[in-house]
Amino acid sequence: MTAMELTRDNIQQLVDISKEQLVAMVFWAEQMPETKQLLAQMEQIAASYPGMLQLASVNCEAQMELASYFRIQSLPTTLLLSQGQPIDGFAGNLEEPKIREMLAKHLPAMWELKLKQAKELLANEQATAALPVIKEAYDEQPNGEVTLTYADIALTNGDVEAAKTLLATVKLEDQHGEYESLMSRVALAEEAADTPEIRNLQQAFEQDPTNVDVLGKLANALHQAQRNEEALELLFVPLKKDLNAGEGAIKQQLLTIMSALGQGNPLASQYRRKLYSLLY
Repeated sequence: MTAMELTRDNIQQLVDISKEQLVAMVFWAEQMPETKQLLAQMEQIAASYPGMLQLASVNCEAQMELASYFRIQSLPTTLLLSQGQPIDGFAGNLEEPKIREMLAKHLPAMWELKLKQAKELLANEQATAALPVIKEAYDEQPNGEVTLTYADIALTNGDVEAAKTLLATVKLEDQHGEYESLMSRVALAEEAADTPEIRNLQQAFEQDPTNVDVLGKLANALHQAQRNEEALELLFVPLKKDLNAGEGAIKQQLLTIMSALGQGNPLASQYRRKLYSLLY
């Protein structure tokens, strides 16, 4: 990563950048090789933090005014800037692990970056692209904010069951306005999914639970309404008694729905394991 060359003319630009991400300013001099060595080292380190760390170089021979403003007393010196203010730094050359240790105290965690990215994708109506991003954040840090955002993205993608499962894990202290809004969206989605077709098929199935044709139509209708857990459980019950139930049609429909949900879908993975337990 090439460092931004800091001058009196672009200092305000750097201050603005520091409001969005951490800034590392390296003060060096052309006539001091050890300072150029640190600058090169910092360029390599900054390259491993894309979008998280902005590197700026200050050539003190050309920018004496800036060196004086920041009260630089020796070279090389590195200052960390956040929200327009110096928050940390070190004088001289440090080994890379020590530099990374210092940076880690001020850089956001990876889950925070993933959460921010997922929210931006959702705001830009890219909920499908946001799903794997928020899942990564959730796997690392399933706190209230991440869980609520995950549920929001799941609902936007039409996965009501996943949203319900996520919202059920939200702690009482996080059940504020956003939580209540999401619960209302879940209720509305469930109401919309309870169609006359499904109710009629459920009634027909209750009257004749052995009717494979009705069972298949009901499972398909539930799947189309995003009520996938109900659909999979409906199909799995007869398979526990006979893997070849419906001459193999029930198992095939179960596999088709799981395939439609995708390899990474937790519900599909759950029923895939349950099916394997019957097979082996």
